Amino acid sequence: GTFHPVCSGQILVLGDFFWHCSFSVKLTMAELWGIYSKPVPADSRELCTLFLQCSCITAVIGGLFYNWMFASLEYSWHLSVATAISFSLLLLLTLFLVHPARCVFTMIMPTLGTKQGRKLLFSTCIMIAVVNITPNIISNIKTILQVIQCICKNSSDSLLNSTALLQKVSWEFADAVQEATHPIYKPMNGHVRFSLLQNSSLIYQKMHLAGEKISREFLSVEVLVKDSVRAANRLAAGFLMLYLCFESTWYLKNYLTNIRFDNFYITKKLERLAMDRRAADLLVGSSKKLIRPTGLKLTREEAVLCLVQAMLVTVALMLMLVLVAMDHFAFSVADTAVRKAAQFSAVPVTLSIKYKVSPGVSCPLLFWRPPEALLLRDFDKTYHHQLIFSSAQCRISPPGPPSPSVLLVVGLLFCILYGSALLEPLARRLCRAIAASFFQGREDERVLHLYGKLARRHSREQSPAKGPSGCSAEPPAPSCLLPAELQERTSGNRFPTTTHNSKFGHCLNPVTRVSKSLVVSVIALLHIHWHHVDTATSVPQL
Repeated sequence: GTFHPVCSGQILVLGDFFWHCSFSVKLTMAELWGIYSKPVPADSRELCTLFLQCSCITAVIGGLFYNWMFASLEYSWHLSVATAISFSLLLLLTLFLVHPARCVFTMIMPTLGTKQGRKLLFSTCIMIAVVNITPNIISNIKTILQVIQCICKNSSDSLLNSTALLQKVSWEFADAVQEATHPIYKPMNGHVRFSLLQNSSLIYQKMHLAGEKISREFLSVEVLVKDSVRAANRLAAGFLMLYLCFESTWYLKNYLTNIRFDNFYITKKLERLAMDRRAADLLVGSSKKLIRPTGLKLTREEAVLCLVQAMLVTVALMLMLVLVAMDHFAFSVADTAVRKAAQFSAVPVTLSIKYKVSPGVSCPLLFWRPPEALLLRDFDKTYHHQLIFSSAQCRISPPGPPSPSVLLVVGLLFCILYGSALLEPLARRLCRAIAASFFQGREDERVLHLYGKLARRHSREQSPAKGPSGCSAEPPAPSCLLPAELQERTSGNRFPTTTHNSKFGHCLNPVTRVSKSLVVSVIALLHIHWHHVDTATSVPQL
């Protein structure tokens, strides 16, 4: 064929198309998230969009909740359906009407990556293992016992048949003895009598009863283990779900009430505030103590916590591997027993009887016959028999191999557990970002508090080099700007402006400046405590 080169203009047009598509998707997602995190919808369009969002979330969560109750927790179908529908309707009303509940529900998702979420996944792994792996182990043990029972039954049959062979041999031998040449040599009764158990059903009945007793014991143990683990898993699942909600609520409560809680991140608002205050070096000097919420840097405490959690997950993985190894071992033994039992060949048994009698003393005068006439007929016969240990009539259930799907699910769950153990700090940062987007006014206060804390620390570090005046002439230090910032917030302006008042162009006397800072700080704290920040206001560019 002919090669048609693509024009560079077409490539540019295609690239612009994809860029515009991605940009439109980002804008749409940002708009949807803004409507979802807004306390009160601005118009009917936002109200309908919020209702559709809550409806979609509720439908997905309701389906997952039903599958979790019916498949994992093994509740009945009717109870699972009724509970899922009731839970979905209640969740829809809560998400649509209650703004803080919407924030708490959204924070539950990253909370699954914390310690409580791992406990929930642990209980799920244990339930899957007990419900699927333990019955398979018990089933393979039953198969081994059935093989042993079959071998015992066929062996007893063969032994009973061998006694019948001995009876036949004894009668034939007695008949040969009776065929003597003279009646004087004949015994009065030359037959050997055997007392045989002709009713072999008694042995079979006893063996069957013993096998049934063992099966009932194994079945009772299996049912007891499954019921106990099912009940414990249901209680643990309910408790952990409630604890996840409690932990998210606790985080949001501390975020709103404690301004120092989880407040050591270099956010974009803090960077813009530092740039507007001409104090960008403030963040550079504090980069060792602060971390970025979007970065992968971990503090020493976070790294140690991640390693400890990973070790705990490894211990649980070792225990689960022991259970999986037991499943494979039981299947291997059961499969080998069934195959070897089917390959058992009949054991041949040969019974040879040689009989020859001659008198030790010749007495022709007593018996009136020559010595050669005293010889009896020789007896030499061989009998063959087979001992059978296996039969096709035995009812042996086939061994159950380990389920690959169960192993795959358990492996994926443990991969999630390892990921959550190593990414737990990032999950907490995501919780903080969600809370900040839902309560933007409170986030502005937290940014101002962190900025003031860094400014005071920077002022203390730079005070020896500045002399007794406390501030340099240009540019103004952050410590000089902080009182104005707080004064703006207490005077009714909730957000800081980017312009500097002329009254703060010079630095005050150190005593006066400190006194004024304390007074304004107390006023600002009282204002924050008694007047909740209106989160519906738009966030300015700090």
